[in-house]
Amino acid sequence: MLTVSGLSKSHGARSLFSDVTFRLSPGRRIALIGANGVGKTTILEIVMGLQDPDAGEVSRPKDYRIGYLPQELTEAWTGTVLQEVLRGADHITALESELRELEQRMTEVSGTEHDQVVLRYGEIQSRFETLGGYQLEAEAKRILGGLGFSAADMDRPLQEMSGGWQMRAVLARLLLQQPDVLMLDEPTNHLDVDSVAWLEQQLVSWPGALLFVSHDRDFIDAVAERVIELAWGTSSEYVGGFAEFVVAREERLASLEAAASRQAREIERVERFIERFRYKATKARQVQSRIKTLEKLERIEVPKVDDLRVKFAFPDPPRSSRLVIEIEDATIGYDGQPVLEHVNLVVERGQKLALIGPNGAGKSTLLKVIIGQLAPLAGLARLGANVDVAYFAQHQVDALDLDRTVGQEFRHKVGEQPKNRNMRTVLGSFGFSGDAVDRLVGDLSGGERTRLALAEIMCNPVNLLVLDEPTNHLDLPSCDVLEDALRVYPGTVLLVSHDRYLIRNTVEELVAVRDGRVVHHHEVDESVLSPTSAVMATRSVKRSGRPVTRSSSGLRAGNGSGSPSGRPGTVGGRRLGATAGVGTGSTTTAGGPKGKARRREEAERRNAQNRDTRDLRKSVSRLEKKAGQADSTVKELEARLADPEVYADKDLMNDLIDRHETAKRRADRLLLEWEEATTALEQAERR
Repeated sequence: MLTVSGLSKSHGARSLFSDVTFRLSPGRRIALIGANGVGKTTILEIVMGLQDPDAGEVSRPKDYRIGYLPQELTEAWTGTVLQEVLRGADHITALESELRELEQRMTEVSGTEHDQVVLRYGEIQSRFETLGGYQLEAEAKRILGGLGFSAADMDRPLQEMSGGWQMRAVLARLLLQQPDVLMLDEPTNHLDVDSVAWLEQQLVSWPGALLFVSHDRDFIDAVAERVIELAWGTSSEYVGGFAEFVVAREERLASLEAAASRQAREIERVERFIERFRYKATKARQVQSRIKTLEKLERIEVPKVDDLRVKFAFPDPPRSSRLVIEIEDATIGYDGQPVLEHVNLVVERGQKLALIGPNGAGKSTLLKVIIGQLAPLAGLARLGANVDVAYFAQHQVDALDLDRTVGQEFRHKVGEQPKNRNMRTVLGSFGFSGDAVDRLVGDLSGGERTRLALAEIMCNPVNLLVLDEPTNHLDLPSCDVLEDALRVYPGTVLLVSHDRYLIRNTVEELVAVRDGRVVHHHEVDESVLSPTSAVMATRSVKRSGRPVTRSSSGLRAGNGSGSPSGRPGTVGGRRLGATAGVGTGSTTTAGGPKGKARRREEAERRNAQNRDTRDLRKSVSRLEKKAGQADSTVKELEARLADPEVYADKDLMNDLIDRHETAKRRADRLLLEWEEATTALEQAERR
């Protein structure tokens, strides 16, 4: 068992944390969470022995093996991917080398010495077999395959591959090595959703101790059985995954608030006594006693949760054309070699979509075509009129000048007054207020650099936001605020992310990029979002763990017809499609030339009206279909929640309740959009 006792660490005059204590025993899986800059990586490095604490100690057994995946690699590579991964099992390959040497010696010696060599050979062979030595290469290939490497990739020199793939190879090496303690600093940053789901399955059954830093709620919930939060200069440990942590922290804060309130009332009572009898000689002794009691009293401070959250929002964008992105039968690739073929995609104003699929499938290539950085090899790809794009990619974090201050870097990229918004106001909304503007970029944490890069591209109003893995290195509070901002952002969003929680809560549709094809799904389907693991997908929706009251207002009764009222073609008790006809005017049936003229004029008016309202009718029809599908999903979930057996399985119950809440919000939003579109159509038809 590895024990961490009373760790404290400061950077200059700034105290990171104090009195951090926890234990890592076999099978214990701990998620270390907290805001950027509170010292999560520092704790990992202290446990690893890369830093010394100011106080406290780390106690580990002799010959204890610790594996560490940092956020940034400095290693030089000389072999292929497979060779570099196999180096993680040096303790096994050393046994194999000794076996070869012993085999050679057995042919060279005889008598007693031969018997000793044979005995030694048997011992080494037994250890080699127990450690899986005969299946070592096969196991290495299995791990590499789970992390997204193809068979051809395994024989490529690792030095030639990108930093993200190098990070995956190091992770594979650690999994093959199976150290006594595995420490991972943001392990999902360079993974796609398929690989994240696969890694979850591996870590849930990890035999050793696991300590990891992550901002991915689904990942934490699936893997961790304890959560340690670094906040307010110290640590607090909670039993359970992320959902249990949220509930337990709320209860702890409520308890602190109650205790602080009781203490404040007692202090007020004592102060009234002191003030009343301060000058009364017979009470002098009691007064002095109470004064000393107040001086020694340790005041209960209730942490302000809001202090954990940066606060930024996107400025209101200018209005773009209805058609924002149009790709028609496009072939996309490089140097004449197609990566994606027969791509057809139409994105309208205000739609929010997530691009998902394995790394290397072509998501980033598709984004480059959309924003005009890359021309298609064939077919059509264009943006609509008045479309202004902001594009965030990870290279923007790497391009920050580490020798500039935050303010200097921002002014260099954006200017002093971005679109009439004061520089300090913008930076403050991204978490850089006061003296933080004068900090060197090189001294910022990975998450703080990400926030600065986001500030640089998002401070000006745009109507198309293209985000390629924006949550890499962001802390959980920053992810929360990014989620909030994306939910209310009125423009169009294209999001590439491995964070399934963020996807579920910010977008309405998925674009799956796999096997050279692009498929548009008009809802966030869990089987599409995480296709490699249906079991993990079911568990991954569990988030808050908060109690939910089932009532007639919260879970509407229904009969499974696909509409709350039970009537076909209705949503929320209202008739869909009632006004989606061709017109409301009447026509005369009288004969004669005047009647024919009137009928001709009426027909021409209807034809003109049909042309003028064609787009509105299409929008009403599309929203009607989506609203009906959303309500069907709500009814299906309600039917499952009506089954008493569901409540015997806590995970399943939380999963279904959470999915129902999400589905109900989506159905309500689509109903509102349909009503607005229908009203607009009615008004257009009356003109």
